[in-house]
Amino acid sequence: MISDFYPLILFGIVTAFTPGPNNISAAYSGFNFGFRKTLPLMLGVVFGWTSLLISMELGLVILFQRIGYLQSIIKVLGSIFLIYLAYKIAFSNIQKNNNLKKPIQFFEMYLFQFINPKSVVVAMTAVSIFIDTKNNYINDVILVTTVYFFMAVFSISGWCLLGKYLRKFVTSEKFIKNFNYTMSFLLIVCVILFYV
Repeated sequence: MISDFYPLILFGIVTAFTPGPNNISAAYSGFNFGFRKTLPLMLGVVFGWTSLLISMELGLVILFQRIGYLQSIIKVLGSIFLIYLAYKIAFSNIQKNNNLKKPIQFFEMYLFQFINPKSVVVAMTAVSIFIDTKNNYINDVILVTTVYFFMAVFSISGWCLLGKYLRKFVTSEKFIKNFNYTMSFLLIVCVILFYV
């Protein structure tokens, strides 16, 4: 597994830090609510993603490989949730203090990881490529889980902070609305990319 360590790190950086539903949601929430109020969202992503990855490592990946249409069902359910989330982001009411009413909660984001098409595909790919079920299985599982746990922590925190610090330069309500529309649009783009 040592020879696969650097490819695992590179794969983790590319898949964790690139824009996707989790990162876009964190940037949106950090922008509108700040870091502290976004913590439930971030913890939901980190622990939901880690739970999904462990489930795949414990054999769920075999179920996905044998039942091909299961991925299609997850893609549809994830798309429906993302469209709903995009709608909530785009059409949330802005209060006088320029904060939106309610951030996304832990449980929503935790459960979403299991129907997030990007998360499911990345978890399946990581388990298929970087875990040898015949040799060093336990060591591989520990290494992959640890690497991806920290990738999730750093990427989701980074995207939240990006949104939060962008907000420091914003005073216009119009800009806030446009930022939220942009985040909503990017979630819709994620949905479209799942099908191309």
